[in-house]
Amino acid sequence: MSSSAERLRIAACPQCGQSTRLDPSNRWRPFCSERCKLIDLGAWFSEQRSLPADDAPDALDPGTTDDRN
Repeated sequence: MSSSAERLRIAACPQCGQSTRLDPSNRWRPFCSERCKLIDLGAWFSEQRSLPADDAPDALDPGTTDDRN
């Protein structure tokens, strides 16, 4: 497929909502800029964002061991 025939993929930046390209020419994809990428990373580091978990670490049964160490 030639570059002119390739479909241009555009999406909203997850941080600011600005339209941004989703191809290798955008080094910050899926974000529109380094600033938006760093704001999102900071939200993860400060635990404003997290993945859902079934049990909190404190809710483990005292009789069980954590094999992750």
